[in-house]
Amino acid sequence: MPATRLIDRGVIRVSGEEARGFLQNLVTNDMDEVTPERAGYGALLTPQGKIICDFLIVALPAEDGGGFLIDCPLLQSADLMKRLKLYKLRAKVTLEDLTEACAVIAATDGAALPRDAGLVYDDPRLPALGQRAVTDRERGEALATGEPEAYHARRVGLGIPAGGRDFAYGDAFPHEALLDQLGGVSFRKGCYIGQEVVSRMQHRGTARSRVVPIVFDDGVAAETGAEASAGGKPIGTIGSGADGRALALLRLDRLADALAAGTAPLGGGLAFHLAEKPGFIRFPFPGEPGFGAAP
Repeated sequence: MPATRLIDRGVIRVSGEEARGFLQNLVTNDMDEVTPERAGYGALLTPQGKIICDFLIVALPAEDGGGFLIDCPLLQSADLMKRLKLYKLRAKVTLEDLTEACAVIAATDGAALPRDAGLVYDDPRLPALGQRAVTDRERGEALATGEPEAYHARRVGLGIPAGGRDFAYGDAFPHEALLDQLGGVSFRKGCYIGQEVVSRMQHRGTARSRVVPIVFDDGVAAETGAEASAGGKPIGTIGSGADGRALALLRLDRLADALAAGTAPLGGGLAFHLAEKPGFIRFPFPGEPGFGAAP
């Protein structure tokens, strides 16, 4: 059971009698579905519908004081705390940054973690990612025998985007980052910040850019952040890569046009092609039936 300590993650606790309702009015996922037995995946958006921060949310059992732990990107944790405090107003909610005291670990190979690893939960985005845990620093360091590179290589192989690597915070919409494919957006809950924009993209089918898995023809992935192009025209950005594969945020309509014209796409000057579509992705890839059709 190799586990990896994810040093690029922070932890925020949201507690108090109004914690669930407070988050329900802010985040993209349905907080009514988040229980001690089932974690959630969601995001906080700008009013314009762009991702400020995406995160995993874990409900604490009553015996542990209740409330929720937010497993979020470390570089976004200070901004997330700031924004949560801004929206708090008179809500009966307590906000605590536990990053210094806690560690986030994840199964490197998608397996289960020891039950005594801390607050252990199944990654809600995809079962194949296995389990994660929020624990204390000492316990986390003792359990973490796997390398972060191995965890991220598995993530890339499964086609799961990571914010800051595969899409830019403050610039990407949830559909572009695949939150709609990974259970990170509820289209049935009530209003939340940015909800109108997200719903409009869903119903009109206007998400032209998507993070998709790609394979480099020569087996060497381009650097993260390299430009993707076709026929000399930009079509997107290369994200995180491993073992000749990568994730890339691409304009799929422009990619389809290039492929139809017989033009090979390039990432950082290196030729690539779309990888086999992951099973969790429900929208059509270029060349598949239904691509480009009106919703």
